[in-house]
Amino acid sequence: MFKFIKKYKNKLQSSNKGGVGFTPLGVRKSWGKYRGNKPKAGFTMIELVITIVILLFGIIGVYNAFSPLIILNYNISSLFKATYLGQEGFEIIRNIRDNNFIQGSAWSSGLTLCSQGCQADYKTGTSSQTVNNQLKDYDSNNFLKIDADGFYSYNTGNNTIYKRKITITQPLGTDVLKVNVQVFWDYNGQPYNFETIGYLY
Repeated sequence: MFKFIKKYKNKLQSSNKGGVGFTPLGVRKSWGKYRGNKPKAGFTMIELVITIVILLFGIIGVYNAFSPLIILNYNISSLFKATYLGQEGFEIIRNIRDNNFIQGSAWSSGLTLCSQGCQADYKTGTSSQTVNNQLKDYDSNNFLKIDADGFYSYNTGNNTIYKRKITITQPLGTDVLKVNVQVFWDYNGQPYNFETIGYLY
């Protein structure tokens, strides 16, 4: 009996010479299998589509939030230009009146013809006047042009979005002219206008 135990002990020692120990083979095989089949990290197609959709909704939301501000800012800029053009229109008529005084003509000469609306620019009644700059009936198809120096006229430069109508009336029994200047423009299919009124005598 003692010899059998000693023999079995020697057999176990010889089997452990390689440092294998008593680790069960089944456990070692299952661990290797687990490591070999470990899933790789990454995006699936569904996750990618969902991410793109979320980004698109975010971009659309930001655009919708800032779009009214952009339109409002543009309209304010357009209104400033229309205000300038309205005031300029009144000053053009004032200059024509002053030239009538200087030339010894009736101060309202030529101005009362604008009761149905006229068009004029800063060259009207000056030595730079051409056929296109003359004081004449308003044409709704004529847009003011702007040149390289930033001046608005009807004969040089590129078309702008602005049209200007100058209406001059004389109240019955008075020596006063009422000057009504209207500036029209469109933006995004919406019509806008600015109006100013002044008096000359």
